[in-house]
Amino acid sequence: MKRTPASFACFGEALWDVLPRGIFLGGAPLNVACHLTRHGVATRLITAVGRDFLGEEIVRRLQAWDLDPRDVTRDPARPTGVVRAELDERGVARYEIARHAAWDAITAPTSQRLGPAPGAIVFGTLALRNAPNRQTLEQLIAAWPKAIRVLDLNLRAPFDRPSVIRWALRRAQILKLNDAELAHLSGVMTLRPGELKRAARQLALRHGLDRICVTAGAHGAGLWWDGAWYWEAGQKVAVRDTVGAGDAFLASLLTAVLVRRAKPAEALATACRLGEFVAGCDGATPVYKIGPRGLPRPGR
Repeated sequence: MKRTPASFACFGEALWDVLPRGIFLGGAPLNVACHLTRHGVATRLITAVGRDFLGEEIVRRLQAWDLDPRDVTRDPARPTGVVRAELDERGVARYEIARHAAWDAITAPTSQRLGPAPGAIVFGTLALRNAPNRQTLEQLIAAWPKAIRVLDLNLRAPFDRPSVIRWALRRAQILKLNDAELAHLSGVMTLRPGELKRAARQLALRHGLDRICVTAGAHGAGLWWDGAWYWEAGQKVAVRDTVGAGDAFLASLLTAVLVRRAKPAEALATACRLGEFVAGCDGATPVYKIGPRGLPRPGR
């Protein structure tokens, strides 16, 4: 695989997570974009917000994170997205996602704004719940045919229709999902850590994928990469909430394998450490620095 230019594009939802401890900026593509910038990767966020206070606050924060807001659609007819999350005793979130949000109608950048293709484009299934966004993503894929297509499955009932999942999988070159999502696609209730390799391999064969990453919460994460399986055990952490931990994990993994050209085992280990760090913080995008080996350090 050729070296990937150090620029990514993230497509999908930008919203506010309403948690018991407060209101935090979120949305998986936005979170991934934020964490990519922490790794020093130039990143574009292609999303939409309402012309309201919450939308303007999103734009303000993106600017503070060095994310260019010119790819953010300002929708006068739809409100900025909101998700209400409840946490169980382990800090794991369950979500109530508002419908008809601004991010349901994302528009592609104009031809003058498209510019050179990024090294990769990251997208998830949630923002594909409506046809207009699927059409917009198709436009971006057609405009940037050399960009590596990264799918963060991110299944959220009731927006997990099989037809949309199949649509997204057909366009993916790298897939990231969690163990519950892998079980869902495998047609079983649950998968134990020892069963993940076989399930990932079968999924890869079924959909023609060479690279699949499976996160398994506190157990760790596995990586099916060009026919080989890698596993990194989780390290104990005092969980505050798990919102955004998988997004931080994905940003770290992509930076390691596509930009730094790290070996898969090393990339998986550093991604796990960042995911654990974020799980020990409030919200999806806590403040931290990335050290030279890709590991997080608290502080600006």
